[in-house]
Amino acid sequence: MFQKNYETVFILTPVLSEIQMKDTVDKFVNLLKEEGADVINVENWGLKKLAYPIQKKSTGFYVLVEFKALPTVINKLEIEFRRDEKVMRFLTTVLDKHAIAYAERRRKGEFNKKAEAKEEQA
Repeated sequence: MFQKNYETVFILTPVLSEIQMKDTVDKFVNLLKEEGADVINVENWGLKKLAYPIQKKSTGFYVLVEFKALPTVINKLEIEFRRDEKVMRFLTTVLDKHAIAYAERRRKGEFNKKAEAKEEQA
């Protein structure tokens, strides 16, 4: 079997402190590394408003993790997400070649530069 590119977004409960949130993210990143995954990128999107309440909460800490792993790792990761009560929601997707190219461009900041250029013109 060969490694595929994955992207996981998970939402942590907003009652966590900044340190607790970072420890939880590190726990999942370390789990991936222990299973032999190559963690490409970890983005903390911060505290955001949810589209609808989850567990009677209207906000949550969003975290994106991009990684390369064997398909068997996903099941172990998702079991840990379900076991951890700090995680309100999660979604793992396989990236195709177009999504991989888009993710690389996003990491380089290509999309932010266009927004900054528009702001400078205004």
